[in-house]
This record gives sequence, C-alpha cells and structure tokens, in this order.
Amino acid sequence: MKRVVASIALSSLLLFSCNKKKEEKEEAAVYPVTSPVVMDTVINKEFVAQIRSVKNIEVRAQEKGFLEKIYVDEGQYVHQGQTLFRIMPKLYQAELLKAQAEVAQATIELKNASTLANNNIVSKNERAMAKAKLDAANAEAKLAQIHLSFTDIKAPFSGIIDRIPLKLGSLVDEGDLLTSLSDNNDIYTYFNVSEPEYLNYQRNIASRGSNQVDLVMANGDIFPQKGQVQTIEGEFDSETGNIAFRAKFPNPDKLLRNGETGKVRMTLPLKNALIIPQKATYEIQDQKYVFVVDKNGVAKSRNIKIAYELPDVYVVASGISTGDKILLEGVQKVKDDQKVQTKAQDPKKVLQSLKLKAE
Repeated sequence: MKRVVASIALSSLLLFSCNKKKEEKEEAAVYPVTSPVVMDTVINKEFVAQIRSVKNIEVRAQEKGFLEKIYVDEGQYVHQGQTLFRIMPKLYQAELLKAQAEVAQATIELKNASTLANNNIVSKNERAMAKAKLDAANAEAKLAQIHLSFTDIKAPFSGIIDRIPLKLGSLVDEGDLLTSLSDNNDIYTYFNVSEPEYLNYQRNIASRGSNQVDLVMANGDIFPQKGQVQTIEGEFDSETGNIAFRAKFPNPDKLLRNGETGKVRMTLPLKNALIIPQKATYEIQDQKYVFVVDKNGVAKSRNIKIAYELPDVYVVASGISTGDKILLEGVQKVKDDQKVQTKAQDPKKVLQSLKLKAE
C-alpha cells in the first residue's frame, strides 16, 4: 500500500514538474508585435451590374389589323431596313386609292377653275378654292401612303430579334408589342456606387490615371474587353444613398446580350487607409479580433471592423489606431489577458514581406 501511495505521489510530482516546464516554456516564448500603418493605396471593388445593349428597342405595331406575314425568327440577326412583319394592308391600300382619286378630281377642278378665271367667267377666289381643295387631297394621299407604309414593319437598325409573342394571323392593335431588337456591338453596364466611394473616385481623377473597368461575367470569368466609365447620374438615390455609374464595353464577338448580369470591377483610390496584416487577426462568429499588447506586456483581445480586404492585409475601419501594438504571430496560442514577451517589428517591413495568412 505504501508503495502505491509513493508511486502516485511520484507521478504527481513528475506531472507537476512537466506542466511547470511547459508553462515556463510558453512564458518564455517571444512573440513579434507591430503597429497599424496609415498609407494611401488602391482597392479593387466589385459592383453588381445590369448589362444593357447600347441600342435596344421595343418594336410595336403602328396600325391595327391581322398579322399577315412574319419574315424573321427569334434570335435572328437582321439588317437595318429589313422587313420584319406585315400587317394586312388591304384597308390602307383602298384608302390610298381613294385619296389618289380625290387628288385627280381636285386637279381637274383646279384646271377648269383656272381656265374660267383667266377668261373672267369666274372670280379668282374660285380658283383659289380649287387650289386649296387640291392641296387638301394631296395631304390626304400622303397620309394614306404613310398609313400603308406602317403595315410593313422594318428594322430601324441592325441587330438581334428577341422573342416574338404573337403568331401569324393574330389580330394586332395599334401599339401592340411585336418583338424587341438589340444591337450588341457595344454594351452598357449600370452599377451603383456608395457616396464615400463616389467622392473618392471624383476627388482623385488625376491620380487614378484611367477610368477603365473590368467585367466579371456570371460564370466568374473576366470579360476580355476593357470598359470605360462614361457617365454618372445627376442625383443620389435618397433611399439607398447610392449613385448610378455607366460603363461602356466593346462586344465584338457578341458574347454579351441585353439583360445579362455581372460585376463591374473598379479600381478606387483609398487615402490614409489604416492597414494591418491579415495574419494578425483571428475570427469568432464572423467577427474579427486582434490582440493588443499594453505597456505591461498583457495581451488584450479587441474587436475590429474591417472596411476592405486586400491580398494579405485588411483595411481597418475602427477598433485600433496607429499607436497600438498588435500581436503579429501566435494569435491562436495566446489567451486573453495573458502576459507575453514581445519583440517589435517595423510595420512597413512587415507589409513588404507578407505572404501568409493568420497562423
């Protein structure tokens, strides 16, 4: 029995000795610390964008009648001036013939009135009335010709035909939608920018050097053509606090079409950004933390807000300042309120050598 007790005591002593050595070893570890850096940089920000053709219109009927001919198919490329649809023209042909007959009649009446007026048989007013009647008949004939021309719907520009909702023989009313037409040689992307980002963009035009943007397509690929920011709307949206930008992209292969979505990737200048290495942070429930080491060498956990994420670094919105000493490595080993030995590292040299995430 005495041997068992002695054995337990010896084991406890050895365990205590090992733990003590382990604690001493941990306490003896020296952790590098650094400070946040304030510097100018640029960020690549992505904005959800709506893609629109530079030319995109609805093709609608201008006259009422039965849809007599459909000359094109959905998705077909058509040329400017090409006939797309025909609405039964017989009524308008008859109106044109009637108007032309009235022109002929008015022409004869004017000729007779002119002869009689020249022989002083009728007054000059009679000739003027006949002339006015002829002018009115010519106007009616031109109007009838226009109505007849509206029965042939032609493409106002070259482009791609969209869906055709009506079928052959359908009764078409004035203003009914026949299809849509898109010219996809160039496309517009519309995206919304927040007020701070807008101000940064506008105030740093000279230093930005270029207004080129990239387009990330829906499948994640980068569109091969560069776009140019062309216009910015005149007012901010009072509900969202955003303002709309428009960028134009060449689309030589017709890959992009009206109605697609994507993300415009835009390079924005960032003045006086507070930057820290990503590996100096750790995460708990989607919140970012750092260990701030006070003057007594005690590591205190502190929650920070991240404004932007760049390769290997974060731009910090709030939570720390340039005067703070933050733990650079060992953030997964150190406990809150633990006293640590530290070695300061130059913040700028740390940023130059960054390649790893948090350890």
